[in-house]
Amino acid sequence: MARLSLNTRENMRNKRMAALFTYWTHITNVCVWFFELVHNILKKNYTTISLQAQLYVLDFFRNRQIVHRLVYESDATSLDNLRMSRHAFTKLCTMLQTIGGLRGSKYLCIDEQVAMFLHILAHHVKNRVIKFQFLRSGQTVSRYFHNVLHSIICLHRELLKRPEPIHANSIDERWKWFKNCLGVLDGTYISVRVPVSDKPRYRNQKGHIATNVLGVCSQDMQFIYVLPGWEGSAADSRVLRNALRRRNGLNVPNDILILIKSFFNMKHSAQRNVIERCFGVLKNRWVILRSPSFYPIKTQNRIIMACCLLHNFIRREMPNDPYDNVVDEPMEEFNQAEEYSGSISTIEPTDEWSEWRNNLAEQMYNEWRNR
Repeated sequence: MARLSLNTRENMRNKRMAALFTYWTHITNVCVWFFELVHNILKKNYTTISLQAQLYVLDFFRNRQIVHRLVYESDATSLDNLRMSRHAFTKLCTMLQTIGGLRGSKYLCIDEQVAMFLHILAHHVKNRVIKFQFLRSGQTVSRYFHNVLHSIICLHRELLKRPEPIHANSIDERWKWFKNCLGVLDGTYISVRVPVSDKPRYRNQKGHIATNVLGVCSQDMQFIYVLPGWEGSAADSRVLRNALRRRNGLNVPNDILILIKSFFNMKHSAQRNVIERCFGVLKNRWVILRSPSFYPIKTQNRIIMACCLLHNFIRREMPNDPYDNVVDEPMEEFNQAEEYSGSISTIEPTDEWSEWRNNLAEQMYNEWRNR
């Protein structure tokens, strides 16, 4: 084999060197492109994270401004929007957190959750209105509404009034006749929305679709016992009988009286009917109780209970309740007291009760005539 010339070998070596240089140049370019890609990705992620953080801060302060405008700006705006003062609102949020188990989240503080809930009860607005007013999604509004509702129901042991019998030495002209009386009992109708198949059961005597709510209130217009959920067609006696017999129901000791509305008249009396005024203040305060809502019937019953609990809370924390004088009509029918032996298990009249009632009416009349 002939040996290659020096020039040929030199040319081949140059070609190999050029090919090797081109190869390593491509490798270098690929590495540079790769590192540039990683740098761009990291830079883009950092920018995105920074932008998200900025948007979160802006959204947080924007929503805090909304809550401040509705609640913390003044007591007047707080009463108008949430039906309670700023001090009462703050204490309610604390109770819901410490006792009711309500928890805030990264995006929604407890006071904003409670403000949304109270605003719905006070003005009966739908979720789509709240989501635009508070700049939240409809799902968020619905979820936190039910969370706050559950927490308020958990406060029933704290907010329901503990009954205190009328003392024998009472000098109150309205209550001195009813020694050992726990409070006043009555029922009211609250409109509800039910499926078509259930409307006959919920239609009351006036033809309205409603639930029959039994309530017992104290002398200072705080609820002692509330039983929502009965159909509007149910008679008051049936609801009362169920309240007396059910577990954890209305339990009255044997030496205690309970006033039941509208049995006999005292025309000379100008006192107010406490339970009717209590229901009147309740409905005037919470607009959601004046018309049917679109929640399921079980949720509507829980809302009624929550409104009664919040009513008690407001009356405790606000001595000057602006809704106290909304319902201020003199009552035409006086109260009747019924005496029971043992825990109450029947609501049928007896000769003993009729005699006690007649004697009481005579004593009241004689005192009025001798003035």
